Amino acid sequence: MQPTARGYPVIYVHGLMLLMVVLVASSFPVGAAITDGMPPEVMMLIRFVLAAILFLPYVLLKHGRRLPSRGKLLQYAVLSIPLVVFFWCMFAALRHTSALNTGAIYTMVPAITAVFLWLIHREATPGRRAMGLLAGTLGAIWIVFRGDLEALLGFDFNRGDWLFLLGCLFMGAYNPLIKKFYSGEPMEVMTFWVISIGSVWLLLLSLPALDEIAWGQVRGGVYLGVLYLALFTTLVTFFLLQFGTVALGPTQVASYGFLTPLFVMLIELVRGSEVFEWILLPGILLVILAMLLVQREGIAAGNPNKSVKTTTLACRSR
Repeated sequence: MQPTARGYPVIYVHGLMLLMVVLVASSFPVGAAITDGMPPEVMMLIRFVLAAILFLPYVLLKHGRRLPSRGKLLQYAVLSIPLVVFFWCMFAALRHTSALNTGAIYTMVPAITAVFLWLIHREATPGRRAMGLLAGTLGAIWIVFRGDLEALLGFDFNRGDWLFLLGCLFMGAYNPLIKKFYSGEPMEVMTFWVISIGSVWLLLLSLPALDEIAWGQVRGGVYLGVLYLALFTTLVTFFLLQFGTVALGPTQVASYGFLTPLFVMLIELVRGSEVFEWILLPGILLVILAMLLVQREGIAAGNPNKSVKTTTLACRSR
């Protein structure tokens, strides 16, 4: 069995990448199940604070108590804005649309990122990857509109779809902004401060609602759901993303994001929240094609071990 650059079997690393996609995909059904439990900004505040607390021991043990400069803190504050907007839009959108729709729209983030990379850095997208981004975007649109040509031509998004698309536009700016601001610091340090400062923004947004929440009457499943999101779809996926990016390269790892709606659908079918419709099959095949095209582009590039600066360009997975 051919080893990767880090000496691990290829099938082992790809298996971890599939696990990462399953965890990311699970955030949509979990979010849909708990979104009515609290205001979106309050749930995101709890999630970000928990994630920062969980990150803190690792950052302290590995890097000590070293504070960033004022300039870096300002950059981290700017970087936190797309994440805060994205996650708020996600939870607010899930009150009006399905987990499958949000999972499908999420696959548009790489294409949106490519547009921002060109606008900010004038960085062109290689041909095979561009074809993959186009196929993934078309597949996502097909899934959202359930193959309904009339709805597609009228671009009949519901309120939740539009709201989550807005969040994805902000998320698409995240990686280009990382490329602009990154100066060689460990990614776990950057992630910790981005999440921590994001918690401050969310606290400011949540202040009007905090006194109105009857905390004792919030069902336990809501707290468990937020804990799950903080632990598994934030902390665990961060380390899986870092591991996979070093072992396989950022392009191959980013391509797994196209499988998100497929795993959202499988989770929803198991939960009984969705019924499989054959009309979705062309969209599913397009997102799988998108993944394969981008994977091949990564393999053709040779995927040498990248610097941390390059690895940050992998698709953000939270």
